[in-house]
Amino acid sequence: MALSVSDLPAMYSLLSNSLSGDVALRKPAESTLAQSENMPGFCSCLMEVITAKDLASQTDVRLMASLYFKNSINRYWRNKRDSSGITNDEKSHLRQKLLSHLREENYQISLTLAVLISKIARIDYPKEWPELFSVLAQQLQSSDVLTSHRIFMILFRTLKELSTKRLASDQKNFAEITSQFFEYSWHLWQTDMKTILNGFSSLTQITNSNASENHQDELYLTCERWFLCSKIIRQLIVSGFPSDEKSLQEVRPVKEVCPLLLKAIQSLLPYYSSFGEHHLKLFEFIKRACTKVMKILIAIQTRHPYSFGDQNVLPLVMDFCLNKITDPEPEIMSFDQFLIQCMSMAKIVLECKEYKPIMTGRVVNENVVTLEQRKKNISGAVAGVLSSLLPNERVVLLCNVLIRRYFVLTSNDLEEWHQNPESFHHEQDAVLWSEKLRPCAEALYIVLFHNHSQLLGPVVVSILQEAMSGCPPSVTDMTSGLLLKDAAYGAAAYIYYELSNYLSFKDWFDNALSLELTNDHPNMRIIHRKVALILGQWVSEIKDDTKRPVYCALIRLLQDRDLCVRLAASRSLYFHIEDAAFSQQEFSDLLPVCWKLSFKLIEDVQEFDSKVQVLNTISVLIAYVGDIIPYALELVQFFQKSWEESSGESLLQIQLLNALKNFVVALGYKSPMCYNVLLPVLVSGLDLNSPDELLEDSMQLWEATISNAPSMVPQLLTYFPSLVDILERSFDHLKVAASIIEGYIILGGTEFLSLHASSVAKLFDLVVGNVNDKGLLSILPVIDVLIQCSPSDGPQLISSTLQKMMVICLTGDDRVPTSTAVKASAAAILARILVTNTNFVGQLGSEPSLLMLLQNAGFPVGENILLCLVDVWLDKVDNVNYIQKKTFGFALSIILTLRLPQVLDKLDQILSVCTSVILGGSEDATEDESSDSMSSSRPQFPSKEFRRRQMKIADPINQLSLENSVRENLQTCASLHGDAFNTAMARMHPAALAQLKQALKMT
Repeated sequence: MALSVSDLPAMYSLLSNSLSGDVALRKPAESTLAQSENMPGFCSCLMEVITAKDLASQTDVRLMASLYFKNSINRYWRNKRDSSGITNDEKSHLRQKLLSHLREENYQISLTLAVLISKIARIDYPKEWPELFSVLAQQLQSSDVLTSHRIFMILFRTLKELSTKRLASDQKNFAEITSQFFEYSWHLWQTDMKTILNGFSSLTQITNSNASENHQDELYLTCERWFLCSKIIRQLIVSGFPSDEKSLQEVRPVKEVCPLLLKAIQSLLPYYSSFGEHHLKLFEFIKRACTKVMKILIAIQTRHPYSFGDQNVLPLVMDFCLNKITDPEPEIMSFDQFLIQCMSMAKIVLECKEYKPIMTGRVVNENVVTLEQRKKNISGAVAGVLSSLLPNERVVLLCNVLIRRYFVLTSNDLEEWHQNPESFHHEQDAVLWSEKLRPCAEALYIVLFHNHSQLLGPVVVSILQEAMSGCPPSVTDMTSGLLLKDAAYGAAAYIYYELSNYLSFKDWFDNALSLELTNDHPNMRIIHRKVALILGQWVSEIKDDTKRPVYCALIRLLQDRDLCVRLAASRSLYFHIEDAAFSQQEFSDLLPVCWKLSFKLIEDVQEFDSKVQVLNTISVLIAYVGDIIPYALELVQFFQKSWEESSGESLLQIQLLNALKNFVVALGYKSPMCYNVLLPVLVSGLDLNSPDELLEDSMQLWEATISNAPSMVPQLLTYFPSLVDILERSFDHLKVAASIIEGYIILGGTEFLSLHASSVAKLFDLVVGNVNDKGLLSILPVIDVLIQCSPSDGPQLISSTLQKMMVICLTGDDRVPTSTAVKASAAAILARILVTNTNFVGQLGSEPSLLMLLQNAGFPVGENILLCLVDVWLDKVDNVNYIQKKTFGFALSIILTLRLPQVLDKLDQILSVCTSVILGGSEDATEDESSDSMSSSRPQFPSKEFRRRQMKIADPINQLSLENSVRENLQTCASLHGDAFNTAMARMHPAALAQLKQALKMT
């Protein structure tokens, strides 16, 4: 039943009651509103409540109506099969009503309506709502400040929504909107800027507080409109034109807009200090405006680097930013967010690849200027502009200012460190560098040094030496010298890859860094943190004679009283253990205390990022330190406790799963000692109701468990059906799933197959025929393993899958390498079945279901399936490994015994393949022998790999003599076909016949 105007009083009452503090009123009202959401007319009733003039003062009810309206649009605007949705007539009515109610005085309601219009526009524009932008444009021409502000709110939200659509048609629509709105928006922006600056100038001269306040309210609305207009201009320039980096087409508005955006910042900044006390709202606006406009300049540079690199844009912006960084006015020194944007702009310009000279030549006498040549010309010109902006003395000055001013810890930094050492430790991470001034300065410094390493290397060493000589290791007072040394240590840590040319790490460590650690004064924590950072960053420069002292230093730092220092040490320890040159021998006796300190640290930290970081260190310790058994009990207890405490933290659980996998691999055949914690973790991770992100890592852990299990345990057997559920939902994890299936077949043997034969058959049938070549190449080797392990029952079990493989072999397209590999692998499996279960292939070939599949795939009716399969074996023999070649040889040898005259037509090809396989020998025999000789010198423990080697050794294909088989079957063929056989043999080339006799040792 549809709602109508007569339902408005009831709708108002329901909305009013839903706001009531009385539960008896609120709950029934909320329930009724929820049940009415998908009824026709519901949104129209809400719209009437929102726009009713007599309800203008009922802000809370109207706001609630707008929220219900927005929720209904999100759920029901798109027509869905399972709901009636909103009718087309009602949609048309709502679109008209929304555009007739633009002058909404309540800001929160107007914001909700703007979001609502943008959501509808994403679905309906331009097909169902072509007039949207023309109506908004028309209303703008003759509107007051409030209405135009509301229209710009709508425009900004809608443009933001439409800019995320990526189809070519959508981008074309956006370009048309840009051409329609850009000029008007830009003109209004400039007009409002003049109004704002005149207003600010007047405010500084007004002494009457009442007059000032009245003027300020009106001016503030213009400021907000200008702010919205700025964001719209950004959206139009960034999304309304193709990136000039790809098109090389100049984006004209960039040259027009950017200088004036910069001028706006320059005009607003002087009011930053004068408005601080007297005009708080406008002071906050100036902070937002200057920061936002600099962000807009950054966005434009990122999207259109070549247009931004123009002589009239880049030098102005870059010079301004560099001056603000190196020589800011006193009041700007406290304006962190603005300085961060200046540094961010300098950083992206310095690392912009489009501004680097392109070192490629040009073809001699080439008249046509290629796209690459045009890029080279533009890049060369911009690189020249940058060089003139950054002469050597300015680069050195910038480097000095960054280190000596911005790297130095402030009293606020030290207070933050004291209050929350974990957050302080993580602020340097990539995610956070652009949010705080000091990490942002460090990021800019790294790029600057990378661009000018030869110039700045000696400069940084000089600052380091100055700081160290001015503050020896014995100094503990929190002096400017100590803070400068901390800053210099940071500067040296971040650019180790270049600084190692100018500084000997061994000398630095022996004469300074190691001595710093002997001083336990509380103030030394800031130096200890930097020492920990240096030891991790300089890992590649730490040679054998210094490794042991460095490992001991890190263990000492892990024992520090300060949590920030311990976290820094843990991270650096991670880098050392993961390093290719990590010395287990030098570290082995430190392991017990290292485990103890790592477990203690993960207990002491509270933040998610900290737990993940320490867990990563524990994980690499498990993976790289060798014998884990002495610490296994402690680790089991650690995993038990950590998993229980990680409930609900799926990202943390992912790290735990990865660490647990490393633990299982490290334990190897002793892995059952951790099953009491491992198996419950597996159960929860493989639950389809658990978060998707856990599934992949849970399957990796499952695979490691099966691969390292010495024997099958009942619990592991019960988990196997979960694999069917997982693959029925998605093939995303097929590769690891294939390894798990293989592990179960090899480990579980007949016991496993007797319990889960139907699941195995279902899995193979699910995959084969439903995945691409890459997926098939994951699963076919597993099918081969099943046939090896169960040659008599296996083929019957997966008969349906084998029929699909037969179709692949006989009709599959193999014009690409992956398809060739699939066809060859499938053919090798069918050849194996012919060798080990000869009768089954005949049964398979006569199955009506197979014949139907082949017919549907275009296989000629009446063709002999087995003989066609022979053609595939002959054709694909060069696309398989040695064992598969030998399998083909055995299969072809068996074909010789068939009473089919067509066999003689293929006799010379069959014998040629068999000869080449016999005389070719094993291509990987040397590798097998070497691995066997290596493995024989150490005890063999049951594992998937060990059992796979045993299976390979026991494989009949490996053990039987192809030479004997061919010789015997050739005799059978001769007796079957008599003179016809002799005639066929006579057709063989003499050289081929000679090789055959050599292979079969025939005289």
